[in-house]
Amino acid sequence: MLARLLRGVKYHWPVLLGLAVLAGYWLLPISGQVVVTLGSERPAPAWPQMRLEGATLQVSDDVPWAHVLVTVNGAAVYPEKWWQNPDGSWTWQWTLSTQAAGGAAITFYHDCHTGCVERGRLAIGPLPTPQPAAPLPTKLGVAFADPLRDWHGRAGWDVELAYCRPDEQPYWSIDELAARVYAALAKGLRVLVRVDYAPGQSLPPGGDYAGLSEYVAYAERLARDARLQGVYGYVIGSGYNAHDANALAPEQPVTPAWYARVFSGYGEAATRTDNVVQALRAANPVVRVLVGPVRPWVADQGDPPAPWLGYMNSLVAALDEAARTKAAAGIPLAAPDGFALQAPGRPAAAELTGRSGAEEPRLDLKRASWQGAQAGFRVYRDWLAIINAYPATRGLPAYITSSNTYAPDDGAPPAQNYPRGWLSAALAEADAEPQVQALVWFLDGPLGDAQWDGFSLARRQGHAAEAADEFDALLKLE
Repeated sequence: MLARLLRGVKYHWPVLLGLAVLAGYWLLPISGQVVVTLGSERPAPAWPQMRLEGATLQVSDDVPWAHVLVTVNGAAVYPEKWWQNPDGSWTWQWTLSTQAAGGAAITFYHDCHTGCVERGRLAIGPLPTPQPAAPLPTKLGVAFADPLRDWHGRAGWDVELAYCRPDEQPYWSIDELAARVYAALAKGLRVLVRVDYAPGQSLPPGGDYAGLSEYVAYAERLARDARLQGVYGYVIGSGYNAHDANALAPEQPVTPAWYARVFSGYGEAATRTDNVVQALRAANPVVRVLVGPVRPWVADQGDPPAPWLGYMNSLVAALDEAARTKAAAGIPLAAPDGFALQAPGRPAAAELTGRSGAEEPRLDLKRASWQGAQAGFRVYRDWLAIINAYPATRGLPAYITSSNTYAPDDGAPPAQNYPRGWLSAALAEADAEPQVQALVWFLDGPLGDAQWDGFSLARRQGHAAEAADEFDALLKLE
């Protein structure tokens, strides 16, 4: 009987899976030991012990962990009750859905208030069909990937968003983020998580050191959380040079100097560690920390004729100085791992002069009133020129984490202005530039309201349906 059961179990290192079978249980502690209990015979306990009977899950352990939860196929479930046993061990109990009880991957975590620590796993029923061992990479990606999207075996990109202060909106909680990351990783995607301070406030207001401490601690918590260990990198803020990304304290905007202070401790003693890049690397040495994108064609900060480029130049100069200052003090790895970029298209630009809007990504649109600054998709080249002008950032990878055919001063969403072929041309540009690692369309799946329906590939409104079809076709062709 036991030999027959063993032949049906698949093991995965470093953590072994447990399978409930008949009246016995495969019980797995995180150490990798397996305790098989059949009938009333019980060997010496190994911890934790995980039992699923019907829809009731019980986890026992010899440590009275605080802030515990389990995930069922990536979704967080909190215990209904817990108690201490006569032998001094503790038991937590959950009632799972019927679907989960029929087949699921269950993981037990503790200390989730500071970043969940994995303690044990249990697999019930048939394991999900595995993804290809090495899905083919593509630079194509989306923000907020639709869970139903077919990636055709490609390792694309998914950009998600987390708020330090989510205003009690469940969608933006760490638990919901972890569930989306779980789903994306199961499809073989590479996930970038953008970390904002609050809705309408990309980073802590300028000079707000209490907010800085709060934000750094939150970023550190994300990096420490075992559920998020598969995240490819964290993007620190986005569009912070614009007024609408400084809504909590408009009189305290995020200046280039303040951004560099938050990111890597610019302007402070080299020995100080209260900055994002050092906190993240202390919590997770392998995760990438990316500079968030400056928004193009915004004049809210900076000087004419192209304030967004002046802002970017001041920012990169400050990051370069901070990295060199810390390196001189013997503190390595204070430079960013790369840059996230915004590169929207402008298919109705006057500079096209009779050319098709679909050709726009292939063309220089150097606007005379901006002294030659790019007015279309090739703004990514302006960003790269600034990045490559400084020693600490020269040659760092760039990720276009937001692109579509919306330009703020034109005002038309992709549902109104997308020209068939534009995405193909943009991808050809990205593929031809080795420094660019990703081309992400903003956005794919809906976020619970209609605000972004005109941009959404999944919603397929108007001409956005043509962009969705082209995106799908490009995945198949590459």
